[in-house]
Amino acid sequence: MRRNSASILKKRLDALYLTYDRRYLASDPLLFVHRYKTSKDREIVGLIASSLAYGRVDGIKRSVEAVLNEMGAMGASPYEFVMRFDPAKDKKTFDGFVHRFNRGEDVRCLIYFIRQMIEGSGSIGGFFMRGYSNDAPDIKESLTAFTKGVLALDTANVYGSRILPKGAGVRFFFPSPSDGSPCKRLNLYLRWMVRRNDGLDFGIWKQADPAKLIIPLDTHIGRICRNIGLTKRAIQDWKTAVEITASLRTLDESDPVKYDFAVCRLGILEACPRRKDADKCAACRVGDICVL
Repeated sequence: MRRNSASILKKRLDALYLTYDRRYLASDPLLFVHRYKTSKDREIVGLIASSLAYGRVDGIKRSVEAVLNEMGAMGASPYEFVMRFDPAKDKKTFDGFVHRFNRGEDVRCLIYFIRQMIEGSGSIGGFFMRGYSNDAPDIKESLTAFTKGVLALDTANVYGSRILPKGAGVRFFFPSPSDGSPCKRLNLYLRWMVRRNDGLDFGIWKQADPAKLIIPLDTHIGRICRNIGLTKRAIQDWKTAVEITASLRTLDESDPVKYDFAVCRLGILEACPRRKDADKCAACRVGDICVL
């Protein structure tokens, strides 16, 4: 960390954490996961919502809503829909769906992947835990194993080939930290599933350690964390995500990504301007430790 002492930074971020609580769910795709009451449904909806969490918030919400509406149109819960889903018979499901550069075919493959994970491991969490490393310093090794395992699942009923084609859009949903990707959306999903229930996240995957999580790095998090001295790196990659998380770990060793939702609100709600704004900066809870 730069000049800001850990004690002052922790005090400011703790205040921010208490300010941006579940009252601000409407500004986040996590909102959709909170609609459901069972862990089975929350796991599924969480992976769908986080997979589509790129672009502007309004567009993300429209796209997630469209997928969930089509799933619910058959009168089934998300879990029931997934377990009944047959990509060979349901080829027209999600036809016409577009979210930036992802299409309905990508959603069909994602749903089929989820079904295979559940059939083979009992749940998405069970599938993830097959490659979980309790001895590793962070989630990198486990996340790498997860994405590799998912992309090795059968795709014959979607693409006509058991092996996933190189250009398949569903690959975008499962980047790997081994390639340097910050894996923002997968780290977001892990935060939702692993962090203990605090009114925002759910703590469904109790065998995974929240201390190993990595910050879901996007442009908002990267910019604001540079402004408050959590990183000097300007590149949106895995190394930057790790550096920010290491700084946050000095504030809360057991739960370093607890501040993610709150810090991200500063960007999403435009409370933190890209250029100095006297009124906004004066009202900001981290304004006195910001270099903007």
